Amino acid sequence: MYLLGIDIGTSSCKAALFTSAGEAIAQASQSYSVFYPQEGWAEQNPADWWLAVCKATKKLIAESKINPSTIAGIGVAGQSWSAIPMTADGQVLADTPIWMDTRAVDICQDLEEQIGEERFFQLCGNPLQPAYTLPKILWYKKHQPEMYQQIDKILQSNSYIVYQLTGCFSQDVSQGYGYQCFDLRKGSYDQVICQELGIPMKILPDIFACHEIVGKVTNEAALQTGLTAGIPVVAGGLDSACGALGTGAIQAGETQEQGGQAGGMGICLDTYQADKRLILSNHVVPNKWLLQGGTVGGGGVLNWLEKQLGDAERLLAIENKTNSFIELSKLAEKITPGSDGLIFLPYMAGERSPIWNSKAKGVYYGLDFSKTKGHLIRAGMEGVAYSLKHNLETAQQAGAEVSLLRAMGGAANSEVWTQIKSDVTGKEIRVVNTDTTTTLGSAILAGVATGVYKDFEEAVNQTVTYSRRHLPNQALINVYQEGYKKYLAIYESLSGLMV
Repeated sequence: MYLLGIDIGTSSCKAALFTSAGEAIAQASQSYSVFYPQEGWAEQNPADWWLAVCKATKKLIAESKINPSTIAGIGVAGQSWSAIPMTADGQVLADTPIWMDTRAVDICQDLEEQIGEERFFQLCGNPLQPAYTLPKILWYKKHQPEMYQQIDKILQSNSYIVYQLTGCFSQDVSQGYGYQCFDLRKGSYDQVICQELGIPMKILPDIFACHEIVGKVTNEAALQTGLTAGIPVVAGGLDSACGALGTGAIQAGETQEQGGQAGGMGICLDTYQADKRLILSNHVVPNKWLLQGGTVGGGGVLNWLEKQLGDAERLLAIENKTNSFIELSKLAEKITPGSDGLIFLPYMAGERSPIWNSKAKGVYYGLDFSKTKGHLIRAGMEGVAYSLKHNLETAQQAGAEVSLLRAMGGAANSEVWTQIKSDVTGKEIRVVNTDTTTTLGSAILAGVATGVYKDFEEAVNQTVTYSRRHLPNQALINVYQEGYKKYLAIYESLSGLMV
């Protein structure tokens, strides 16, 4: 029997078929677009996600040559803070603002005046920020009232795919933290605050445990995807939480380091432990939480550099039978640690934790005629590492201790970048032995639900292995301490201009 994991990321859908031992026997990826119609807006069309899922699953089945009836279950991971407005018959009323979208700044200002940020924080354990789901819903109500009146349900990215597969509306518990009307301790909506906000409870879908079966693949979905009707589909969960599960971070203190389009980390907790500077969500593992640092600057920084500066490296990759990112990493490796004083702030779409500044901008500081493309690349990598260190330090101040990071995502494929992160943070890093960590986590949810694994501990023991280990270079402590101080000081000096 096999398990299917699907991940609705920012730039693409990834899907993989796994054995019960966690081996990916086939993988597929389909890209789609992000739209930026106005400053501060970032939207995607959910129909593009579904089309990508259909193409990816058909490709998986064709390449693996398995009988789709041998798939025991399906799990779906998804990017955070969607707000997909749906009619009762499953029509999408508008493109969804995604996690980078900050159009609801005015809504948050209104909420602070009407209700107060502290009350929201005490309920949901998270700061009141425009990128979250609730302000986006209220933005619909204020700025698109005719559309708002037609909404039957609001869905997240993973629950939209679950709906397309099963015809059932759902809200998994790990994505609940995007609602400031969600009680993070109880894992349920708060009716009192919903009434105060004028949000009808009917538009909020029923809440499911992440490994709870929501429904089964319908005949229509089977025709579109190449799957077999009747396969169980679980609620799934937040991509970073599924990624944490896929790295084996399921016990208190175990920490996932995220190197996808966005960066950051997630520390597994067995008690509720909120901090306004960070992000707290329910884990996809029952009775656990994740204290997260979510940053805009992750693998997306290198993607941006590759698009702008990578023409020569694309040609080299063809010649060397590698890829352009490996060639860019080679350039970074040749540069002295500390990038000869060049510092990069990776705030390429504002910044989330711990500074929470939607107007923050990316900055190179220290440019002169001696700097090369390699300097720009290494400084970009170091800037992302500094943002990781900033979140880890904040978590430590909040009482969460971390000694080991479990790295996942495309950025973990770069040995030089992973070593930079180890050197900057002073932490040991172990790299998971797969590029399919998030899809593996979502597949594990389906495996636990369908009895492939008796529990999460057995699932992790059977599926999670590591390929590399990075230890911090003690000789570079002073170099990176100085670089980190400058990194913080540069933002502090420039923040008043970022308006």
